[in-house]
Amino acid sequence: MRFQDGSTQARQPSLAEQRARQQALAEQERQEAQAAEAARVAEKKSSTKKKLLIGTGVTVGLVGLVATFYTVAKPTEVTATCTTKDGIVDQDDNCDENYVRSHGGYSSGGFFFIPIGGGGYNSYRYNYGGTGAIGQRVSGGSYDPPSSRANVSTKSGKSVQRGGFGISGKSGTSGGTGKSGGS
Repeated sequence: MRFQDGSTQARQPSLAEQRARQQALAEQERQEAQAAEAARVAEKKSSTKKKLLIGTGVTVGLVGLVATFYTVAKPTEVTATCTTKDGIVDQDDNCDENYVRSHGGYSSGGFFFIPIGGGGYNSYRYNYGGTGAIGQRVSGGSYDPPSSRANVSTKSGKSVQRGGFGISGKSGTSGGTGKSGGS
């Protein structure tokens, strides 16, 4: 038959059909409950993973920050070499303010002046980072004082400038004012 005119009534489902329909509805509800539980578990897992990733990112960031701080905060070691005005390495005492004063000299602007016979003065100053033996021309280094974070000391071990955070550098045992040879 190709079409129904609507005058017939649907028959009542059989007992077996009713049971099958109820089982199908129950199965559908069970599957929906399982899907909802799976979604809840996945959301919880995702949330935990996000928190873990955020925590890891924060930890890595803090470790990087601390590492950077220690790298920047660690003072560098620089050796100060006492030289004549011509760049010839001389004994460390000639750049020690106490020694210079005890011999009638003075210091000014990073230079140390010790009187010599005939009314003149010999001039000395520190070379930072240079090398050489007494009587030789200094090799390398610079006459510009290093950063305030550097620990500067002479070959003989006298501290010229103490570096690091919270240290002013004014407590050096030699070198004028204690800061980079009096400058």
